[in-house]
Amino acid sequence: MSGTIEVACPHCRAVNRTPAARLAEKPACGRCHQPLFTGAPLELDGPAFELHAARSNVPLLVDFWAEWCGPCKAMAPQFARAAQELEPQLRLGKVETDAVPTLSSRYAIRSIPTLILFRGGREIARQAGAMGAADIVRFARHHLGAG
Repeated sequence: MSGTIEVACPHCRAVNRTPAARLAEKPACGRCHQPLFTGAPLELDGPAFELHAARSNVPLLVDFWAEWCGPCKAMAPQFARAAQELEPQLRLGKVETDAVPTLSSRYAIRSIPTLILFRGGREIARQAGAMGAADIVRFARHHLGAG
């Protein structure tokens, strides 16, 4: 990423403009002054998903999961570890398929967990099945051309 990018705040949902070169400096939101990156996956509802997928220039890796899914629960701490390594070059989010069925339907989620990588609001890669943190990081970096 180069130049100025737009980053959605995970706290107040304001869209911030920040130099891409300064992402590693832990930028804060201009509105609420909270960190723009928390090192943890965000729980995304429909509007938050749209904001982070389409309005932010930071690629978004989404874990589509369900509360009743054993492999999903087993992967959750691995996904959280991957967030610590991948942010701020990438935002990680979680969509509970039962809570946001419109997104599950729109992206034809047939098995869970399913990871989908978005850039500029468009899906660029998908992987079904539970993965470890190292595999999640490798998957994301490979598809973003950084691995």
